[in-house]
Parts: sequence; structure tokens; C-alpha cells
Amino acid sequence: MTVTNSDQRYEIVKSLIEQEDWEALSEVIEKLPTVEIVEILEKIDEEHQLVVFSLFSKKEKAQIFGELPADEQYYFFQHLDKRDFSKIFQDMRSDERADFYQDLSVGEQSALLPYLNKQVRSNVLELSGYEADSAGGIMTTDFATVRNWMTVRQAVDKIKLDSPGKKMIYYVYVVDNEKTLLGFVTLKDLILAELDDKIEDLVHVDFVAAQVDDDRENVAKMIEKYNLVALPIINIERKLLGIVRHDDAIDVIVQEQTEDMERLMGIQPSAEADEDEGYLDLSVFKHFKKRVVWLVSLGIMGMISGLILHHFEEALDKMVILALYMPMLADTGGNAGSQASTVVIRALSLGEVRSKDWWLITFKEMRISLLLAICLSTVACIKVFVLSYDAVLPGHLTLTYVAFIISLALALQVVSSTLIGAGLPLIVRKFGGDPAVVASPAITTIVDVTGLLIYFSLATAFLLN
Repeated sequence: MTVTNSDQRYEIVKSLIEQEDWEALSEVIEKLPTVEIVEILEKIDEEHQLVVFSLFSKKEKAQIFGELPADEQYYFFQHLDKRDFSKIFQDMRSDERADFYQDLSVGEQSALLPYLNKQVRSNVLELSGYEADSAGGIMTTDFATVRNWMTVRQAVDKIKLDSPGKKMIYYVYVVDNEKTLLGFVTLKDLILAELDDKIEDLVHVDFVAAQVDDDRENVAKMIEKYNLVALPIINIERKLLGIVRHDDAIDVIVQEQTEDMERLMGIQPSAEADEDEGYLDLSVFKHFKKRVVWLVSLGIMGMISGLILHHFEEALDKMVILALYMPMLADTGGNAGSQASTVVIRALSLGEVRSKDWWLITFKEMRISLLLAICLSTVACIKVFVLSYDAVLPGHLTLTYVAFIISLALALQVVSSTLIGAGLPLIVRKFGGDPAVVASPAITTIVDVTGLLIYFSLATAFLLN
């Protein structure tokens, strides 16, 4: 029977597990892609997870284990014999090995290390020493190298001997006897060349590489910019240490975008949360910790708005109409500031602008804000006429005059909010910070304060005197 739907395949697997027909189950699951096997292991109860896992070969177990979520990996580590687990561990990708090893306690690391061969043990300890947010923290040492003096025949034989992972072999790196990176050749180069051709005649010497201590986000951007399958990682002496693959770069970009989005909304990234943990995986308390700092800080800052309202309480008593349009002013200012900050933060993240372009950015946002101010103040003026056509005003004031002052206050609020929204990320970046920390709630709170000052200052000067 041919089954094309993953849910149907899961139901068949579930049925075979219930029947304990392990032979039939083995025949079914060996044909499934790794991603579906991982999903099945996550769904079935712990009692059967180890049984299903045991049906795979050592190399298949290593591939599956590397794709499992961190909590599932830890469960298998705890329940498998350490000698048996070490065989799986040694067949994993070098970067996945290092990531898992770093998450273990010192005692658990000590329990695992004696079962590893010398080469793997040395590799794990070396990769685990790099900072997690650096190029070294995300690189893998599973790659193929050849010498520039080799023939194509000798190079192919060496590649077979090295046996790098299937996903690592598109680029073959050319190094000298000191492991200094000289360039690279592709599989296409090797396939099309004659077996007696020299590698030095095929090598591409124009290449890009990253330093081992470069920020991982910059490495990911390099891979994206140059459309690479993998990027070589070198040290200051140009020795080849590892590579960063394109799929790891995608993971970094997704993680960085998630962090930026959280910061934009005033959510503090948690140091305790695993990068693979989703919304439902995080506990209520962890969600609380991620959100409470900004909200409490902004709540305290929001007290300034209350002080301003208290100061202008007399003005509100004399002209109740002013209170009617305060929400419009606050909402418009917050939206204008958030839009400007989002656009500028995105441009900074993509490298389209730099902090030194502050004058060009400010001038551009000034012109944009003036156009927005004209449009929105016209809408505000019409709104005042529609909603307050029968308002009772002090004898010396007309509705037209009041509508003009309210519209003028809104226009100034749009301009100031836009400049604040565009300027704060630039200031943060200038001092070496992350522009995304100038979160949308922070912008909204700040422009609320400036908006109230503008609104009541104009009202006091032109309507109450």
C-alpha cells in the first residue's frame, strides 16, 4: 500500500507499535525521511521511544539524534548505555556534537569523554571552547581538503578516505601542508577534469572566508550575500579550522530575527531558554520573566504622563473637548514613531545605512513626516468638525480655531514622533548597542510624553489665554 500523507504514515507506525510488530515497523520506518522519524519519536510515549530508536543503524541513529529537540536528546542520553551512546555520538556532525556536549553538566561530560576516541574527544573539546555567538560556535569540522600538488585522481582518493558528510562535499578546500587555505575546487571541477590534471590548475583562488571569532550573524550575512553553500572559517594565520554551512546560517538568521522581533515588542530574550524552544515549550514563568522587565520599566516611565495630566488638570476642566482627542494624538504619535523605528532598524540590520548616515536619515524622515503630518492633521481637523459640531466652547473661541490648534498639535506630534523613532536606534547603534532594544513599547511611551507636552502647551498658549 502506498501512503503519501505523513499523518497516515504515523497512524500505521502507531498501530504497529501497539501490536509490537517490530519487524514490520522496521520495514516501514526505514523508508521514512529523518524529519518524519523525529516527529514520530516526539509523539509516541517514552516507553516505546527507545525501542523504535533501537531499530535503526548506528549512522541513522546519529542523524536522527542530531535532529531531535534538546529535551528529547537529553532523555536518550540519560537512558542509553554510555558506551552505546558514545558510538552514536561519534557519528554525529561535529557542530551538533559540540552543541549537545556544551549543554551537559560537568559530571555528565566526564561520564561521556572516556568512551570517545582521541580524535573525537579532541574535536569536541576544541569546538566547545568557542563562544556560542561566534563563527567558531556554529562551524563544523566535517569537510574535505586536498593539497594543491595533487592530481585529480589523488584528490578523489583522499576525499573518499576522509569521508566527509554528504552535505559537506560540494566544496573541496585546497590547503598546503600547514593547513593554510589556498582556495577551493567544486565537485563539478573534479568531475569534468582529467584524472591526471593538477589541482593547482583547477583551484579557485578568489574566495571569501570568515575569522573564527567573527560574529555568527555577520557570517550568516556573508553566506547570504555571496550565495554560498558553505563558508570557510580561518584563524589569523589563515589556517582552515572549519566551515559554516548554509542551513546553519539560515538557523542563525531565524534566531536573530526572532530576537529582534522580541526586542521590538519589549520582550527580553531569556538566557535560560533554549533556542529550539517554542512558545508552548516555555513555561509560564519563563514567559513572565521575558516580558515583565520592559513592562514594569515602561509603566514607571508612564507615570510621567500622569504627572503631565495632573499639571494641566485645570486646562482639562476648562475645555473638556481637549480630553476627547487625547487618544487620537497618542495613537497617531505611537504609530508614527514605531513605523520610523522599524524602517530604520531594518535598514541598519541589512547594512543599507550606517550610524554615520544619521543626517541623511534624519533629513529623509523629516520630509516624510511633514507629508504625513499634512495628511493626518487634515483628517484630524475633519474629525473635530464631525464629532464636536455641537460642542460648547468658551465665548471667545470658535470650533474652527479649536480644530486648527488640535490639528497643529497632531502635526507636530507626527513630526517629533517620527524623528524620535528614527533617531533612537541610530543613537543606540552609535554607542555600540543593539538598535532592536529600542522596542516599540518604549517608543510609544516616549512619544506619549512628548505628545502630551506638545498638546497641552499649544492648548494653554492659544486656547486658554
